[in-house]
Amino acid sequence: MENYILPKKQAIIVFFVFAFGYFLSCLLRAITATLSPVLTSEFNLLAADLGLLAGGYFLGFACMQIPLGYLLDKYGPKKIVSSFLLIALVGTGSFALAESFSGLLVSRILIGVGVSACLMAPLTGYRIWYAENQQQRANSWMLMIASLGFLSSTLPVQLLLPSFGWRWIFGGIAIF
Repeated sequence: MENYILPKKQAIIVFFVFAFGYFLSCLLRAITATLSPVLTSEFNLLAADLGLLAGGYFLGFACMQIPLGYLLDKYGPKKIVSSFLLIALVGTGSFALAESFSGLLVSRILIGVGVSACLMAPLTGYRIWYAENQQQRANSWMLMIASLGFLSSTLPVQLLLPSFGWRWIFGGIAIF
């Protein structure tokens, strides 16, 4: 893959698109912890079931890491992150509509697959499209923005739950 430096305006747009994807990845990774009381009540889940739901995300995520490297090299970060985020959208939407534990679990696996490119695709993109002296700064700022995804999965979700319910929250994330 050939390297070329993006003009400043394009580099900023690329950065925010990638940072938003990684923000979503972190939000979706942690949100089930906040929703665990509601999910436990609605689906009669055990602690082991909650652990499996959390693990489903990581299972999907981990299974894609080796193919992801190949796909990034072959098709580039822009196509891969776009395609993978569509999978995350399907997983997030299906989580909102799930009627059973198995539906929740399959959805979490799809979410994990879908967001699995949200770290490596930006790192690859920054390497290709950013000047060498800007790559580390872009990486650092992206990680900082992503940490806001973890924060957003806590109190903001708890504040929205009484008004909207967990299904609408997931639906909103899918639409967003």
